[in-house]
Amino acid sequence: MTDAPSPASVPSAPTTSDRLSAIDVFRGLTILEVVGHHASGLALRHATPGSLTHEALTVLNRTLHFAVPAFVFLSCVVLTNSLLRRFEPRQYYWRRLTRGGWPYLLWSVLYILWYVWTGQREATSLEDPQRWWTWLAYGKGSYHLYFLLVALEVYLILPLLLPLARRRPSITVALLVGLVAQIGAYFLNREVLHLQFPASTALWYVLPITLGVAVGARFKEFEDWWRRRRIILLPLLAAAYALYLPVALAYVRGEKVTPLVYSGLSWTFTALVALALMGLAHRLQRGPDRLRVAVATLGTVSLQIYLLHPAVLQALELWRAPLGAPPLMLAQVVVYALIAVLVPAVIGRALLRTRLSTGLFGR
Repeated sequence: MTDAPSPASVPSAPTTSDRLSAIDVFRGLTILEVVGHHASGLALRHATPGSLTHEALTVLNRTLHFAVPAFVFLSCVVLTNSLLRRFEPRQYYWRRLTRGGWPYLLWSVLYILWYVWTGQREATSLEDPQRWWTWLAYGKGSYHLYFLLVALEVYLILPLLLPLARRRPSITVALLVGLVAQIGAYFLNREVLHLQFPASTALWYVLPITLGVAVGARFKEFEDWWRRRRIILLPLLAAAYALYLPVALAYVRGEKVTPLVYSGLSWTFTALVALALMGLAHRLQRGPDRLRVAVATLGTVSLQIYLLHPAVLQALELWRAPLGAPPLMLAQVVVYALIAVLVPAVIGRALLRTRLSTGLFGR
């Protein structure tokens, strides 16, 4: 999912070092989910439809389908916290343009060329202006790049929400009001806007935006709030997941589902996951140092992993597709997923604070 959520897309929080560590842990956890989600998709392409392996992978894939809302939430948390301390419009928008807009444009073009070079798209598609418009205007240069486009829209919107943030809204109220507003946005699109790709717009993330603004405005209080509310929110998350999963599986199988039901359950599930991940990030902050440092270190290069891992997975699949009995095939996919995390992470860490990193990743 720039100084926003993509995994490393989320800007660094100008708070105490321990809180920043929690943000990095959140990023690290979420980027592991992103790679796991895409690696399970790779495995699904090579599993036998209808088999137990295929069914289990489908469940895992749909369960790990919360990265973009989580990264949008995190971007709003970090940027709201920062903007409440200091907001200089010229500097803010210039940084968002260079750290968000440039990587989006650059990596869209790189992936468009990558898909042609690897034979996943016809070379003639490069000559079609309409295809270029779709790729760049809707984040379709590659399947994961729409997040960067959503992040850019979030950057534009957030300063407009500062009056709300200054009122320090209740996180609980923001969760409820955000869900109602999200459903309103759904009907606005269905009845009026008719957007071709609504999930590639900030309109589809009203709930995580609202929730992120509230958490960002009360960031120092979040850990205590989570301790008090988790006894309710965790069972609520389990219930939302139990309702969401059957509908999500039916949707993937091509069965008829009610769009509002599917979207509403997805919004609820992913919003609660985002809150739970933030709570877990704070918990890990006080956990074993090795685990915390490992996850947080991945978080510091989450944008690099986010941008590079699809090409790594695709290159490995083109080189040697996962084949054989399910245990062997799954083991191969796990190895591919580890490579897709570690190679971009090593590259990202090696390039940190260099001009090349700034040119490639905006930071």
